[in-house]
Formats: sequence, structure tokens, C-alpha cells
Amino acid sequence: MSTEPANAVLIQVMGKEYQIACPEEQIVELKNAAAYLDQQMRTIRESGKVVGLERIAVMAALNITHELQNQDGEGGLSHEAADEHVVKISKKLDKALHQLKQLQI
Repeated sequence: MSTEPANAVLIQVMGKEYQIACPEEQIVELKNAAAYLDQQMRTIRESGKVVGLERIAVMAALNITHELQNQDGEGGLSHEAADEHVVKISKKLDKALHQLKQLQI
């Protein structure tokens, strides 16, 4: 983990902007992750089977987690690393959903 101060980075997911604190050396990775999440969520929304931003986000998180877990043994992340990554993503997702709810109020 970096000891560099975090920068505020604007990302867009499903047409909404989120300000995320991120160390400078991880900004490109964050933006790539946001773009991937956006694509996953849009695919789920377009399927028409899941309604509501929160449910779409949870389904996308589950799909991405499944992808990470299946990469183990294929040169991907170990279960421990995947678990740690999922926890970090989950915390960021919780924060973003909380911010979204505050904007809707």
C-alpha cells in the first residue's frame, strides 16, 4: 500500500460521477476499473432482468468476484489476494452507493 497522499479522482459509472480518493500511481488502474464496472453494469441493465441501480451494482460485483475467483490457477489472483481485492472494491462500492443515496435525497 502506498503512503502517497490520495488525490480526488472523478469517475463515471452508469452516467453518474463519483469522486474517489486514490493514490496518484493508481489513478489509471482506478479509471480502468471504473470503465470495466460501467461496462458490466450496462450489460446487466440492458439484459432487462435486473432493475434498480443498487441491484445492478450488486450483480456486477458478484460477476466480477466470480471472474477473479476463476482466475486462480490461470495465472490470476490467489484466493487471499482476490478476497482482499473484493473487500477493497466492496468498500468503494459501499461508499459510492452511499454518495448516490445522498444525492437522491
